[in-house]
Amino acid sequence: MDLAYHILIVDDIMDNIQIAMNILKEESYDFSYATSGKEALELLHSTHFDLVLLDIMMPGMDGYTVCEALQKNELLKDIPIIFLTAKNDIDSISKGFRVGGVDYIIKPFHPEELIARVRTHLELYRAKVTLQYHNLSLKTKIEEKEIRLAREIEEGQKEMIFTLTELMEYTSDETGKHIRRIAYLAKLLAHHHPKLTKVDENIIYLASPMHDIGKIMIPQNLLHKRGKLTESEFETIKEHTTRAYTLLRYSSRQLIKAASIIAHEHHEKWDGSGYPRGLKGEEIHLYGRIVALVDVFDALTHERSYKTAWSVDEAVNYIYDQSGTHFDPQLVEIFRTHIDEFKAIINP
Repeated sequence: MDLAYHILIVDDIMDNIQIAMNILKEESYDFSYATSGKEALELLHSTHFDLVLLDIMMPGMDGYTVCEALQKNELLKDIPIIFLTAKNDIDSISKGFRVGGVDYIIKPFHPEELIARVRTHLELYRAKVTLQYHNLSLKTKIEEKEIRLAREIEEGQKEMIFTLTELMEYTSDETGKHIRRIAYLAKLLAHHHPKLTKVDENIIYLASPMHDIGKIMIPQNLLHKRGKLTESEFETIKEHTTRAYTLLRYSSRQLIKAASIIAHEHHEKWDGSGYPRGLKGEEIHLYGRIVALVDVFDALTHERSYKTAWSVDEAVNYIYDQSGTHFDPQLVEIFRTHIDEFKAIINP
């Protein structure tokens, strides 16, 4: 940081400027001068100054006006201004401080007084600038640390999700390919939704593979049973939604919270006939509505232990038919508009 101080002296009388410069020359300051308010403002906009010695009574633009103009400029308002003037009445002095001056010296002034006041305000200004610099540097370091920490937390959440997803693959009827397809299908649907952002896309991509995590707590013989389930068995299967929610709901982490919502609500239906709570319409979280659609689409088009695979066109027509009953009509319309992109994920 440059330690040389640069002072601007503003007075319409050149002799006054010379007197101030002669008094202060022993301090090794750099000087510039202006003989009008307009010239002073031009210099202040083009050159850095550490302090301004400003006369009040000047033709055209007086010192008060110059000071007020500086106060309105974010880049210049902190430069200290000392008024040097013959006006010594209370109203003039008060106005000088009111418009933004930091000090007020009456002409004719004593050299020692001018030297002392100038030195004090220059040191205060330099200390203020230095403090602002260090605060900004500290703030930057804190923000960088917070960003690194947030990334570490997100990576930790991702790792936990991938671990749980792998566990679900080994202990339930879900396959790794199905889980990955759900992530891509849900992200695609979120991408085309007008109310969702890139952040939402990423969240749903990472959280949607957890949609059936509750199945790790369901008896394996039911998950892999061939043929139709009894009513009692189906009620047990349905518990995977609430068990997953119970497992995940207390987390404060964004991805895990999203996963808990998706796991809890992806079997709800738009008309209120779904489970576990019979939510209806927009009572169902948008993440849950998205995964509900893509989960059915993928499940229909692939073989399971209890069913054969449907053709892609049959599954597509089923989704269309269930608009407004099982599925959110807006999501079905998005699905319809971009159907080739969804088919490409199902049949890569």
